[in-house]
Amino acid sequence: MSNQTPISSVKPFFKTDKPWEVLLDNTDFVKIFLSDVLGDYILKQRWYGGKSSRLKYIELAEYFKIQQHGEVYFGLILEINFFEAFYQHYFLPIAFVTDDDFAQNDRILPISINDQKGFIIDAINLESFRKVVFERIATATPIDTTKVQYHKSHLFQNVSYESSRFMGLEQSNTSLVYNEKYVLKFFRRIFANKNPDYEMSRFLSEKKEYKNTPSYLGSINLVDSENENITIGLMQEMIPNEGDAWDYMLRELHKVFSNLEYKNINIDALPNTELYQRLSIADIPPQIIDWAGLNLFTQIQTLAKRTAEMHIALGSEFEETAFTPEHYNGDYTVWLKNKMLYQFQNRLNIVENNMHKLEGLALDLAHEFLDKKNSIRKRFVAFDWTKLKGERIRVHGDFHLGQVLVKDNDFFILDFEGEPESTIRDRKVKQPPLKDVAGLFRSFHYAIYANVFNNSEAHYPASQEALFHASEILYRYITGLFLGTYVQETQNANLNLGYNQERIFILKYCLLEKAVYELGYELNSRPQWAVIPLKGISNIINH
Repeated sequence: MSNQTPISSVKPFFKTDKPWEVLLDNTDFVKIFLSDVLGDYILKQRWYGGKSSRLKYIELAEYFKIQQHGEVYFGLILEINFFEAFYQHYFLPIAFVTDDDFAQNDRILPISINDQKGFIIDAINLESFRKVVFERIATATPIDTTKVQYHKSHLFQNVSYESSRFMGLEQSNTSLVYNEKYVLKFFRRIFANKNPDYEMSRFLSEKKEYKNTPSYLGSINLVDSENENITIGLMQEMIPNEGDAWDYMLRELHKVFSNLEYKNINIDALPNTELYQRLSIADIPPQIIDWAGLNLFTQIQTLAKRTAEMHIALGSEFEETAFTPEHYNGDYTVWLKNKMLYQFQNRLNIVENNMHKLEGLALDLAHEFLDKKNSIRKRFVAFDWTKLKGERIRVHGDFHLGQVLVKDNDFFILDFEGEPESTIRDRKVKQPPLKDVAGLFRSFHYAIYANVFNNSEAHYPASQEALFHASEILYRYITGLFLGTYVQETQNANLNLGYNQERIFILKYCLLEKAVYELGYELNSRPQWAVIPLKGISNIINH
């Protein structure tokens, strides 16, 4: 079903004598809804990811009913086409309401159906819709062969609806909290394939019983007209928590840097260590423990163990081909190099166009980046799979401190959707597990520097240069301890990361990729922070 009328800004009051249940069979309604109304509405939504492109027209790719006991809602799959010659798909559930006071900020279209005036709204605003979805998952049969397939886990038994609410502001998805115990994530931007978050969550929770991620409880998938399986929603347990690991680290790091004055620590006298050395707590000098506190390091150890356990679970599958480990090969190398070189060229252009926004150390490091662009490019091309003995597995793919919840001195890992910039197919490519470790290391680097940026003038008596020096020392001990713990755990479980030189090569490769990726974001949105990825790049190319 297709309609390609250009977008305009008219908001008509639409009248029809057709009942709501067959409204989407009405071509006049669909035409007005897609061309005159929806574009304006979608542009205002937080979950809409096409704001930097020019919307050309919207097509209705699919629609289906979400219903129970005579209550009918529609799920729409919208294909949004852009002038830049690409398209994206979005999920929008709709409902008809007649209460004039309801959902005033989320109305899509005023409409009269059989002389009953009301509004079409995003159905997620309606508690009755949220209840229907919950009950459809809770009462799902083991095998569902209908167009809209509801599934429930063996962990989701004998539950009944009590309450529902929005979880809070989110970018790309909408999450609902049910009974203050469960979370249903509706995927807004969707792909013609199972969502990696659904696949990974179900695999880790049901098949591997990995305890440090929210348990998989159920899902909603749509089988589209081309027989593709599309994930619409993912139900998981809600983990009561004390916030995410990013906020936790910032609080801990503030204590560490406050200790410089409180404990009268001479930064120049602090012992340093090599980057990427594998350390145990016994290897960390007493002066560093005295400065940073033992608690920080024991928490880093715990996070390293949970990360290792996740990878051990992901790397121990020999039946389900989507999760069986693979060796490096030429196909992977071609895919990786193409991806990396494209991204690197894009970031080079951004740096060249944004030099005027930089000053001080950031400007010096940007000049170094441009001066050494050929050697950086060579590093990306030097990926020689024939020398690598380790294995690739499915990984988290977008692993950072914001994807980790803190609870009772432990860590729980969430959000397995993968890199936002990548295609769904790329997100499912098996990668070195150290890619996730590199993501976390970059996140540690960010947290340390963000703490200095956010607090230095108010709280810490040293110069910024001295604080940056202290930051690099702390970063080396944190990552060294993480690496030592992680490698020990994975080796004990026979997860094949390759030999030591190979591990360091892959870690540095992934760190460089991540820092180059971050550089584009910082230069576009907050140039004063570009020093963080630039410093990360400098560390690697000079190491």
